[in-house]
Amino acid sequence: MTAKALKGATVPKPFNLSTGNKKKAEGPRADVPMGQQFQNRTPDRYHPRSRKRINKGPSGVKGDKLKLTQPHTPHLMTRRRNRPSVTKSSAELEEESGETQKFKIIAVELNRKILESAECLKRPPVKESTVPEGSQLQIDKRLHERQTKRPQEAEEKHPSFRAQPLPRKILEGVVGLPDKKVLHPTVPESPAFILKKRVRMEKLEEVKQPSPIKAPPVPHFGLPFQPQLQENHHVEVCPFSFEERDQERRALKEKKLEEKRNEEVPHFKAQLLPAFDTVFLPEKKRLEPTKPEPFKLLLDERGAVKSSRSEQMAKEEQKREEAAVFKARPDTVTHKEPFQPKKCPRAPVVVKAFSQERSLSGLCQCLVELSTQPITVCHGFAQSIDAARANAAHNALQYLKIMAGGK
Repeated sequence: MTAKALKGATVPKPFNLSTGNKKKAEGPRADVPMGQQFQNRTPDRYHPRSRKRINKGPSGVKGDKLKLTQPHTPHLMTRRRNRPSVTKSSAELEEESGETQKFKIIAVELNRKILESAECLKRPPVKESTVPEGSQLQIDKRLHERQTKRPQEAEEKHPSFRAQPLPRKILEGVVGLPDKKVLHPTVPESPAFILKKRVRMEKLEEVKQPSPIKAPPVPHFGLPFQPQLQENHHVEVCPFSFEERDQERRALKEKKLEEKRNEEVPHFKAQLLPAFDTVFLPEKKRLEPTKPEPFKLLLDERGAVKSSRSEQMAKEEQKREEAAVFKARPDTVTHKEPFQPKKCPRAPVVVKAFSQERSLSGLCQCLVELSTQPITVCHGFAQSIDAARANAAHNALQYLKIMAGGK
């Protein structure tokens, strides 16, 4: 604490901060136009910003002190521009019109020497017609060289068949099979059975009898629905025990153990050794010689399809030409009897009555079918069957009256 107190207060010193390496923007020049001053260099806003500058954030150090802006007159180039005037003034137009009026056409006498010299003109010499010559192309030379080389190559090359020597190993013995391995005889050993001490408990699956199917009672639609309330049942407490069930399980377990003990143990029987004196080799497959078959080219199929299509198109065109030819039919209308309209026979109305069961309200019902076009059905109901039929017949008559009055 004493050493820190003797040092004294810190003395503030100014920071030596760098102003940056960027060049300061120069002001507009008077001798250079404004468009050329600002188009020589891309502005800073189009340059990509570095990641360090983005993460750094705004600088805490302030720049130079702010000063008052001094206004200057802009150096505009419009004062120096002078566009030539295309339109003429009225004074110039009047002068031109006066000059055209003063100008007069003065005819010059015909020179006779021109006509005399025209008779003594010489005809130009007739040139010979151009003679056509064939063009000397490199393709023609190549084709000629190939045609001359082909007969020479055909005469030189003669295919000769050379048979390869037969390998003698095939005649000496079997070739291609692996060597025969000597198998040792099997030594019989008694198997170590451990099934005598094991007892497997099989689970008995209880077969459940299917529940009897009971049809639900048919409801009576004549009476209103009366729900049945559930009666309050009291739970009766009864003693219970698991001794009988445990005894049954023990008895079943003992029976299964006795059955397992009384079972016979299977005896081991070794198989005989195979006879190694005779060797059975598989029969050699004889390959049949290849049979030549004609090529199935797509060109033939396409040609057949194209020929059939062309024949079909020719037949269709022939049919169209025959159909387009005009053929007059004999006049049979004048000899026939004139057309006479007939009345449509209307079928009589047939009434069929059908009595059905009672409705939900306990009334008798009846349906009446009318053989009209379209077929209609009328309904009638009453307390008795006869009254229901009469009501249905009345409704049918009312329907027929309505339909007849509409027509």
